[in-house]
Amino acid sequence: MELKILPDELSVCKLAELPSEDMPEGFFSLTRTDQEISLVCATAKVPVNTTDREDGWRAFRIEGILDFSLIGILAGISAVLAEKKIGIFVVSTYNTDYILVKTEKLEEAAMALQATGYTVTK
Repeated sequence: MELKILPDELSVCKLAELPSEDMPEGFFSLTRTDQEISLVCATAKVPVNTTDREDGWRAFRIEGILDFSLIGILAGISAVLAEKKIGIFVVSTYNTDYILVKTEKLEEAAMALQATGYTVTK
């Protein structure tokens, strides 16, 4: 399985309300629940109405389109990273999944994944 490291440093944010301005270009994920509005986007593009934020994340994208019948993809990746005590934040989309790790753990995460058979590219 191939994982691609995305180029931008990311932030995980909590917003007071849905942004009224256009959403940033590039990678972002916006989620609204009955309890919160969360945004993951490039750190350089964090909107002004952020109430909380956690900067310093980088993302691995699982390459290709994942069929909904596939089981254990994230479990396998998270197990490798958990063994190395690397925390994750996951964003799932219709096509694939993104695994975020803190920037200072990116290289360690990439090496651990490669050592267990994953292909990691930039």
